[in-house]
Amino acid sequence: MVRRGEVGDRVGGVEPARARFRGDVEGLRAVAVLAVVAFHAGVWGVGGGFVGVDVFFVISGFLITGMLWREVAGSGTVRLARFYGARARRLLPAAGIVLVATAVGAAMLLPPLQARAVLGDGIASALYVGNYRLALTGTDYLAADAPPSPFQHYWSLGVEEQFYLLWPALIIGVAWFVRRRRREEGGASPVPYLVVLAVVAAGSFVVSLNWTRTLPPWAFFALPARAWELALGGVVALSVPLWRRLPESVATVAGWLGLGLIVFACTRLDGRTPYPGTAALLPVLGAVLVVVAGCGMTRWGVGRALSVDPLRSLGRLSYSWYLWHWPVLLLAPRVLGHGLGSVGAIGAVVTAAGLAMLTLWFVEDPVRFARPLRRSAGLSLASGGVVTAVAVGIAVALLVFVPAPVGRGAAAEALTVVAAPVAPSTETVDPHEAAVRQLTAQVQAAVAASADQRAVPSNLSPALADAPGDKATVFGNGCVRSWLDVGQPECVSGDPDSTSRVALVGDSHAAMWSPAFEQVAEQRHWRLETMSKVTCPLMELPITSPYLGREYTECVQWRHQILTRLQAEHPKLIVLSMSRRYGGDFGFTTYDQAWIDSLSRLTTQLRATGANVLVLGPIPDPHSTAPTCLSDHLDDALACSPTRQIAVNDEGIAAERAAATAGGAQYVDLTELFCTTARCPLIARNNLIYRDDNHLTVTYAKTLTPIVAALADRALDTSR
Repeated sequence: MVRRGEVGDRVGGVEPARARFRGDVEGLRAVAVLAVVAFHAGVWGVGGGFVGVDVFFVISGFLITGMLWREVAGSGTVRLARFYGARARRLLPAAGIVLVATAVGAAMLLPPLQARAVLGDGIASALYVGNYRLALTGTDYLAADAPPSPFQHYWSLGVEEQFYLLWPALIIGVAWFVRRRRREEGGASPVPYLVVLAVVAAGSFVVSLNWTRTLPPWAFFALPARAWELALGGVVALSVPLWRRLPESVATVAGWLGLGLIVFACTRLDGRTPYPGTAALLPVLGAVLVVVAGCGMTRWGVGRALSVDPLRSLGRLSYSWYLWHWPVLLLAPRVLGHGLGSVGAIGAVVTAAGLAMLTLWFVEDPVRFARPLRRSAGLSLASGGVVTAVAVGIAVALLVFVPAPVGRGAAAEALTVVAAPVAPSTETVDPHEAAVRQLTAQVQAAVAASADQRAVPSNLSPALADAPGDKATVFGNGCVRSWLDVGQPECVSGDPDSTSRVALVGDSHAAMWSPAFEQVAEQRHWRLETMSKVTCPLMELPITSPYLGREYTECVQWRHQILTRLQAEHPKLIVLSMSRRYGGDFGFTTYDQAWIDSLSRLTTQLRATGANVLVLGPIPDPHSTAPTCLSDHLDDALACSPTRQIAVNDEGIAAERAAATAGGAQYVDLTELFCTTARCPLIARNNLIYRDDNHLTVTYAKTLTPIVAALADRALDTSR
C-alpha cells in the first residue's frame, strides 16, 4: 500500500510534470481503513466494510502505475532495484514488526494446535503468499470453519506485492516492444500501456466473475481475480491529462457520486453477498470516480472534504492501523479471558490505532526517509530481505517453542468393542437386538469411564496433532463431492462383485462413517457404495449455500442423480446419515417441521426401491474444535466437554425417529455411544472422538465397527 497520493502528467511526447501531492487520495485511504476497521469491529450498519480493501487496491494501482509511467516515459525503462527498494522501505518494516508481535502473541495466547497453524500463516504472510494459503484453506470443506487467523488480513498485502512484482516487468516489456516498433528516441505515449492494462483488467474481471460463482475463496483472495481493481487505478493514472480537462461541474458530481458508491457498498453489502463478482464494481468504480474527480481543481468537489487535516492524518496512519487492528481484535479476548462485545471491540481498534501511531513515528517514517537507504537501492533491498528473514526465522523458531501438544495423563486403557456371538432366535429374544444392546453397553461403559477424566491420556489415539488428518479416505479421493461437483463416481469397497449391495448416502456425516462400514462390507462380502456431497442432505429441501452465496443448485441436481441411481440399482440396504448443524443461512433449520416432513417423505421414497433403510441419528455437537480445545486444556479435558443438554437435542431426535419409522425405516439413536446422562466427553478411554468441531476421527469410527455391523444386521433382518 502506497501512502502518498502523487501523480504526474504526460501525454504524447510531453515530459511528465513533477508528481503532485494528492490530499484527496490520502483522505480516501482514511475512508477505506475506517470501513475495514468498522466492519471487523462489528459496528452496526457497516456490514460491507470489507470493500475498503477494494478502495486500497484502486489507490495502489493508481499511485504505482503513475510512478512507473513517469519513470518509463522519462528514461524508457524502469530501474527495478530502485522501485523494489522503495517498496521494501515503505512496506516491510511495519509489516515485519506487526508480524513478529502477532506471532509472539499467538504463540503465548492461543491453544497450541491453533497457534501452530497461525504460525504457518505468519510464515506465508511474511513471504507474501498468505492469500493463496487462505484460498487453499477456504476450498477445503473440512477446514472452512476453522477460526480466523490473526494474519488473515495480510492477504491484501500479498495481492499488492504480487502485483508489484509483475506490473513493472510488464511495463518494461511494453516499453521494449514500443522501442522496437517505433525506432525513435522520444515521444513516449501512454496508449500501449493503456491497452495492456485494459486487457489485464478485462481478463481479470472475467476470472473474478467466474471464480466468484465457482471458486469463491480464490475469487476473494487470489491476484488473478483482483488484478482488475489495481489495473483500473492504473488506467486512471495513465489518462490523467484527459481527466484534468473535465468540466468542474462534471468532476464535482463524479467525485461525490464515487464517494456515495463507496458508502452505499459499505452499508448495503454484507457477508452473504457473493464477492467480489459484480458487487465489487460499487467500491471500485466509486474509488475510480473519486480519484478521477481529484485530477482537476474543484471548489466544491469531494476532494475538498477528503483533504481536511483529520482525514489526511488518518490516511497517513492507515497502513499501520490496518496491520494492527485485526490481530488486536482477535488476540484481545484471549488476554481478557472473555469476548469483547461492542464496546470492547471499539476499545481494541482504538488500542490498535495507538500502536499504529507508534509504528508510524518510530518505524515507518524513520526507515522510509532514512538517507542512507534512500540513496542506495541495494541497501534498501538488503534491509527488506533482512526484515523478511527475521520475521520468517522468528515464526519458525516459535514453531519449535510451541511443540505439538501431547497428553500428559496416564495411559488409558485401549477401547475395544467385541462382538458377542449371536444367539439363536427365540420368541422372546431378538438376537440382533441383543447384540446391539450388548455392544452399546460396552461403548457406554467406556464413555462413562472417561466422562470425568480430566487429564488427556498420553496414548491418545489419534494424537492431537494428527487428529485433523485422521479423516476417511473418501474425503480425498473424489467420493465426497465438493460444493460445485455433481454426479457421483462409483466409490466401491468391500466385495465389488457381490450382489449384496449396500449404499451409504448423505453429506459429510455419512462419509465419516465410511471407515466402519467399509470394514463391515469386507467382513460380510457386501458391495458398499458411498455416495456423499458436502453440506447436502438428501432430503428434498430448498437449499442455499453460504459458501457459494446463492441457491445450491448443485445439491439439488446431485440429490436427483442419487435417487435415480438408487432406484435403478436396488441396494438391499440404504444407510442414510447427515449433519444436524444446518441453520437459517441454508434456507432451513435442522429439526424444524420442513426437516421432519422431508425425512418422512425421503424414507418412504427409499423404501419404495425395495431396500431396507437405516437412518443414523446425529452425533453430539462438541461445541468446539475438539483437538484445539484439548490442546489448551491438557490437564482439564472436562473444560472442553459439553453437557448432554447442550450437545444433544433429544426432542429433535424423537421427532426424527417418529418420521423415519412412519416412512418404513429403522432409526438408531447414537447418543449412548457418545454421552452419559450428564456429559458428552471428547475422549473415550484412549480414543479421541472428534477430528474437528463436528466430524468423527477415523479411529473412533473404526472402533465402533462391531456395533455398526450389528445395526446393519438388525436393519437387514426382514423377519423383524
